[in-house]
Parts: sequence; C-alpha cells; structure tokens
Amino acid sequence: MSSSPLFTSQSSPPLNSRTARANNLSPPSSHRPPPEKLPFLLDKCRNLTHLLQIHAVILRHGHENNPILNFKLQKTYSSIGHLERSFALFKKTANPDVYLYTAIINAHSSRGLHLQAFELYVQMLTQGVEPNVFTFSSLLKSCLIKDGVLLHSQAIRIGIDGDLFVRTGILDVYAKGGDLVSARQLFDTMPERSLVAVTAMLTCYAKHGHLDDARVLFDGMVEKDVVCWNVMIDGYAQHGRPNDALVLFRKMLKAKLKPTEITVLSVLSACGQLGALELGRWVHSYIVNNRIQVNVHVGTALVDMYAKCGSLEDARLVFDGITGKDVVVWNSMLVGYAMHGFSQEALQLFDELREKGFRPTDITFIGVLNACAHAGLVSEGKEFFSLMKDAYNLEPKVEHYGCMVNLLGRAGHLKEAYNLIKGMNADPDPVLWGTLLGACRLHGNNSLGEEIAKFLVSRNLASDGTYVLLSNIYAGVGDWDGVANVRAMMKERGIQKEPGCSSIEVNNKVHEFLAGDLRHPKSKDIYKMLEEMYKWLKDHGYSPQTETVLRDGGEEEKEQSLGVHSERLAIAFGLISTSPGTTIKIVKNLRVCSDCHVVTKLISKITGRKIVVRDRNRFHHFENGMCSCGDYW
Repeated sequence: MSSSPLFTSQSSPPLNSRTARANNLSPPSSHRPPPEKLPFLLDKCRNLTHLLQIHAVILRHGHENNPILNFKLQKTYSSIGHLERSFALFKKTANPDVYLYTAIINAHSSRGLHLQAFELYVQMLTQGVEPNVFTFSSLLKSCLIKDGVLLHSQAIRIGIDGDLFVRTGILDVYAKGGDLVSARQLFDTMPERSLVAVTAMLTCYAKHGHLDDARVLFDGMVEKDVVCWNVMIDGYAQHGRPNDALVLFRKMLKAKLKPTEITVLSVLSACGQLGALELGRWVHSYIVNNRIQVNVHVGTALVDMYAKCGSLEDARLVFDGITGKDVVVWNSMLVGYAMHGFSQEALQLFDELREKGFRPTDITFIGVLNACAHAGLVSEGKEFFSLMKDAYNLEPKVEHYGCMVNLLGRAGHLKEAYNLIKGMNADPDPVLWGTLLGACRLHGNNSLGEEIAKFLVSRNLASDGTYVLLSNIYAGVGDWDGVANVRAMMKERGIQKEPGCSSIEVNNKVHEFLAGDLRHPKSKDIYKMLEEMYKWLKDHGYSPQTETVLRDGGEEEKEQSLGVHSERLAIAFGLISTSPGTTIKIVKNLRVCSDCHVVTKLISKITGRKIVVRDRNRFHHFENGMCSCGDYW
C-alpha cells in the first residue's frame, strides 16, 4: 500500500459514501487533505488497486460531488480497462454535464461499442445537454455510415460542422463506409486539412482501387508520415500493381522513413505476386537487421512470399522458426506445398496440424483439395471434401467446389464434376464453369464443352476465358469456322483475350515479356539465344505441337508463333543474363501450354539448369528433362 498520507492502512472500503461514513471512516474536517492533490493522483494512476484507494479517500473526505474529481475518476476507471465501474459511477451522477457525457461516450466508442455510445448520445440530447466538438469526435470514432450521415446533419444544425476535428471525423466515416463521393465533397470544401484528414481521403481512394487519384493526392502532400506511405504501398499491393508497390517502397527508403510491420507485410505480398525472390530475401534481411519482430503475421507473410517465389526450402525454414504458430501459419505452408505439387508433403502437414490440436479452417481444406487435384488423388479428395462437412461442420464454399471440379475434371470424371456443380446450394460462378470447360477441352468432350460455353454466353456469364476455351475446343478439332465465329462474338462484345505475360527477376529487377515482345533493351541478344535454343531442341528430336496454335495457317507460321511465347523469351533472357548452373525462375499469368512445357523440359536437360515456372494453376519444377507435375497439370 502506498506510503502517501492520503492512504490509511485499512483495507479498501466500499464505494458508497454513506457506508464509509457509517463505519466512521471519515476523519474530522480539519484533517481532510486539500482536494487539489487528488486530481494529480488520479492523472498518475495506472492500476485498479491504487484507483480504489483514491476513490475510497474521495468518499471518506466528502469530495464525491466534486465535478472535477468525479470526471477524472470516471475517466481513469475507463482508461485502465474497467468500463463497467466507470459506467456505474456515471449512472450515480446527478445531472451529468457535457464533459461527463462525452467521457462516457468516448469510453464506449473507443472499445467499438457504437450502439451503446449512440444510446448515451440520445440520452444526452433527451436531457437537454448540448454536445460539443469533443462529443462528436468521440462518437465518430466507431460510427457506422448511416449514423454518420445523421451526425453530419446535426453538426450542421448545431453549427460545429466547420470544426477541423468534427469535419475530419465525418470524412473518416464516409471514407471507411466507401462513400467516395461524399468523402470527396467534404474533403474539397475543407478550408484546412489536417494530416489525419488527408490520410483518411488517401485511404478511401486506395482501399477502393482508385489508385491514380490516391497517387495524385499522395504526391501533393507536403507532410507524409509512415502511415501515408503504408496506405499507398498497400493499395498498390492489394489491387494488383505490385511493381508500383516496390518502386514506392524504394522511394520510401530513400526518404529515410523507417518501415513498420505493415510496410513489410505489403512489400512481401508484392514480392510474392511478382515472384521477386531476391528482393523478398532482401526484405527478409531488412526485417532481421532492423529487429522487426517476426511474429505470426510477418512469419506467415514470409512463408507465403517464399512459396510464391518458388523457394519452398526458405518457406519451410521460416515456418519451422516461428514460435506460437497459429492455424494461419500452418495454412500458408500447406497451401505452399500444394501449389508446388508437393501433395504428399501437404497432406502430411495436414495430419500434423490436426495432431497438434488445431482446427482446420476453410483455407486449410482449399490447400488439401488442391494438393489432391494436382496429384490426381480422386478418392482422397472426396474423403477430405466429406470430412470438412461431417467432422468440422464447414460448409463448402465456391472455392472448395472449384477444387473438386478441377480434381474430377482433370481425372476425366466430367459427368461427376458436372453433377457436382448442378447440385450446389449456391449459383456456380463463371470460374467454376470455366474449370469444367477446360477439363472438357483436355479430354476432348466437345459436346459438353460447347453446351457449357453456350449456356454461359446466353446467361451473360462468359468471361474472356470462356470464349478462349470455346475457341480452343473448335481449334482442337480443326473447326476454324467455329473459331472465327467465337472471335467475331468477342469483337462484337468488346472482349479481349488476356495476353500471355511472363516475368523473370535478374539482379533485383523484374523483367516482363509478352509474346513476340521486342521492347526489351536486349531484344537482339534474346532472339539470338532463341535461335540457338531452337537448334538445341531440333538436335534432341523436338517436334513443335502446332495443333496447339489457335488460328488457321501454315505449319511454318504456327511454329514461329510457338517460338516466341512469353515464357521462352523469359528463359532466353535468363540464359544470357545469369551464370551457368543458376536456377531460372519465371512467373506466367496464364497456364503454360503443352508445347512450352515440352520445350522447358528439354532446355533444363540440355543446359543443366533447373527452371521453375509458376503459371496460373501451379508451380512446375523442371530439372534434367523432367517436371515435378509428372505432365499432369
């Protein structure tokens, strides 16, 4: 117990002043301490024991009706995590003023108890207490957009809508609620803009994908703190512009700002999207050297980055070193194994996860089902699909159905996959139908494929991929009139085929190539290497699979088309830009074609290089003329 003369050696008394006086605990008035010492003690108080002692002294010495002490007492109870005591004290206060109301509203709002905070606000108005700017600022902290509109109207009526804090709070509500128009109108009419207001507007743009507007605002900011940089970098990473995220990250470092955990999470995500392994390793070193804690969040991001960049060895090292793993960390490693086609390792990890007492989530089963799909484990996949429903009461989502359709379709069980889609509780999306459509093309079931494609087109559910797959089906049987009709439909509806794009990281820089690309500064050397590669391939008995070229024309023209696919340009660049024996890692946005798959296997054997390709579906590890997928992808 404190040695302060304000405290006695008796145990903590009850909070009721009447009880304290009945027990004769109040000293004579001549011995009462001056009340000016009590506010100081309340401001310094950081734990419940001391606060109860101070409260007891206030009651014993008759200061319970002192408005300053009552306000500070209520606020301190809340600040040390005892909202229920703060609220009990508030309810006992006769005729609370605006400061007491604001304090208790802020206490609830700060904890996300918006409904209770709003009820207190209504009570305050009912009792005729007029709110001030601090009341509004407190309410707006956890406000929903529908209530924010009401508060905005009331702020205008009371005449405090021009206050910087109130205006910023309302702007933040509109921004978080996704009302971009209202947020922008409010922002444009602000005579003065705080850093918080600009950050709120910036966050609104970035969160909802208006990245160019966000960048204009960001570049125009005189003062930028690390939060602003994080918002912009994360916006790029979350909306498919990883290159921009990494460029901005480098500028942030040049500006001498120290990255935070949020920064590295966004940057690692961008590295994973690009397959930028060396840059990802540099970020990992930065994390270690700057003592950024590798907690479960950072650890999961590192595992995910390494797996997506093709280094399962590094991913596993990070995974094994994370203490206090949660199920999200386990999922990240399991999904990593699955995307690389290391199905047995993924399933073994699933068993370990359960042995350690973790409850699998829907993400866990996406990883497990993908592992089965990549290895053609049909019966095992069916068992896991039933297990998630029966043992863990997890209702399958469209992603799980997608895994099952892919598993069944690739194994040739087209009718079963078709019936599975038809039996879904929810409406299947175009991606699901597209998966089955791709399986129809793979197994030559043109009638079912055509039926599905026409169904999607008639329901306006067809994506560019749907048209391409339908075109592939017609091309596969030499129906060039059918191909022409599909192309005409695409042109009529303004649909363009997504171009194939492959990227490779060399010396911490990511180089991108499109099919037939001539934009690269080393194009002359790249095409010279392509000619050399073609000679190697011919010497090893390579025969181009011209039937995979989806347009009519002569054999020579089709061979030329195959020879300049984007991944071949990337491989050629990798061969001329890296040392012999170095692993070449490539990321492609589309599924690798069967001809390029054969070519890459041969190149790995001829050059003695390991080549790792990440396509839209999975990873392929090419080594000594073999692929980890076993030609099943």
